[in-house]
Amino acid sequence: MENFNSVDEILDFAIAQEQEAVDFYSELANYAINPDIKTIYIDFVKEEMGHKAKLMKIKSEGIFSSIKNEVVQDLMIADYLVPVKPSPDMSYAEALTVVMKKEMAAYKLYNSLAKVAPNEELKEVFHLLAIEEANHKLQFEQEYDEVILRDN
Repeated sequence: MENFNSVDEILDFAIAQEQEAVDFYSELANYAINPDIKTIYIDFVKEEMGHKAKLMKIKSEGIFSSIKNEVVQDLMIADYLVPVKPSPDMSYAEALTVVMKKEMAAYKLYNSLAKVAPNEELKEVFHLLAIEEANHKLQFEQEYDEVILRDN
């Protein structure tokens, strides 16, 4: 696990994580065969770029108020889905599963880092980042619930 000595180091780490997500979804979009799935991944790229921009703004301005400290509902759909290996011919359900699992992993990472943070300021930053990731996961779980589960 990473050791952080400052809020800037945490933010740099989080920014790098968001860039990794941008790269991940960009790669999926590049080899998606289904045009609807490709569009979804491109939308995910835009969303992750927005998250990265938000974190960069927080870092430059030193203001954390743009991340809301809240309790996020967990539908726990991702917890019960079998992981899916990304492939060019994925279904919409499989694509949502991939992104839900990715957001869940990011949430768990930031939550774990919050637990071992050396001071309250760093703990709060990690907690707020975990909330952001939980919100992302919730969005995808709601989509899965509304589109995939309701049809079955």
